[in-house]
Amino acid sequence: MKIVICGAGLVGAGIASHLAEEQNDVTVIDASEEKIQRLTDQVDVRGVVGTASYPDILSEAGARDAELLIAVTESDEVNMVACQVAHTIFNTPVKIARIRHQPYLDPIYGDLYSPDQLPIDHIISPEAEVSAAVSNQLRVPGAFDVKDMCDGRMNLVGVQCTEESPVIDTPIRHLTNLFPDLSMTILAIIRDGKLSLPRDGAEMMKPGDRVYFVCDSTHLSRAMAAFAHEEPEARSVVIAGGGAIGQMLATEIESNFQNTKVQIIERDAARARFLAENLRDTGIFNGDALDSNILAEAGVNITETFVSVTDDDEVNILSALLAKRNGAAHAVALVNIPGFIPLVAALGVDAVISPSQITVSSILEHVRRGRIRDVHAVIEDLGEVIEAEALPSSQLVGKSLREAKVPKGVAIGGILRDDRVIPARGDTVIEAGDTVAIFAARGRIPQVEKLLSVRLDFF
Repeated sequence: MKIVICGAGLVGAGIASHLAEEQNDVTVIDASEEKIQRLTDQVDVRGVVGTASYPDILSEAGARDAELLIAVTESDEVNMVACQVAHTIFNTPVKIARIRHQPYLDPIYGDLYSPDQLPIDHIISPEAEVSAAVSNQLRVPGAFDVKDMCDGRMNLVGVQCTEESPVIDTPIRHLTNLFPDLSMTILAIIRDGKLSLPRDGAEMMKPGDRVYFVCDSTHLSRAMAAFAHEEPEARSVVIAGGGAIGQMLATEIESNFQNTKVQIIERDAARARFLAENLRDTGIFNGDALDSNILAEAGVNITETFVSVTDDDEVNILSALLAKRNGAAHAVALVNIPGFIPLVAALGVDAVISPSQITVSSILEHVRRGRIRDVHAVIEDLGEVIEAEALPSSQLVGKSLREAKVPKGVAIGGILRDDRVIPARGDTVIEAGDTVAIFAARGRIPQVEKLLSVRLDFF
């Protein structure tokens, strides 16, 4: 596939790296020569220096022949104009734009993005995606990663094993005997920064392991108990940072979390006043989230969850650590820089939210071939969990998973069939129309796409 990416920031570079690995023809545009040079030195992509919305620059990047344009510059306006130019002049079939300014996304302006207005096929809103991710963390505080799948009928969960976890030092194949009525499948184990996918069931989980599993959403509390994580849904939340994400999260809590007390710490006095005027049930504190006195005033010592979502990674990490030290039961930090993510858990922060990783996942959802419905990148970008429909022509359909010869680096998790979640076992047979959760290690997407493609005996 020929793809033009506008913007070589964290998101643009991340999506370029993923797509280049999968042998796509990728060209990246950015106004910064330094960013383009750095990216082209590291990734097999072509670079063009210039403003991404200019027709001549898009032409130089190959927009005339491109099948897809992804606009993720720092400017919403440049992203929107780039999509318009790609549509009007180059007739680019599919256009994806990141739009961050919330007034552009107000439902009353929904007609703005119709084909005869601003022709954007898919809009990505990082703030909304991050707010949703943090909301999931509040519902399942014992997990470091939570994702709803199959319209909420299935959950993808990442948990850390402790000494108290009943499942440690037990072969994975024996978990079915230990928990016979639990619809859960272990997808991946991360140990010392290395990823392994269970294949023969002999693997055992150890204390400190980070484990991804898929389960029936109605079995979530039992699945968490199997890992000795029975923390209740958060009833008191302190948010550090009252920007767009902090405000959106507070609004979400006010609307959907009954009996949950929420406080915001915001450094800018004018912004704090704005929040106080626009949030009806949220306490607002004007101060520095790195100030222990402000944290104490906001009640961090008795809060269940502290969430730091300022625009500074260092502040987010340090304030989360400070909150934990001052008594917060659970701390979540927003981290943009990928290199920081492996360090944060080791420092004692319970969960990390990566806006760039979330945005990349949202874009990949629209890029993958086949009936891909959702994509979720796992921690440290070690792999992806894909939600896909099994078509009659798929190589997975009509045979047991044991016979399907699932390639190395790929694992089948839960299966949704007629509103029923079926855990993946060796004798499980996938049927046409099933929705399947598939884990793919980094670089294994072509194998997944092959699994979902037409099998030779179909015709």
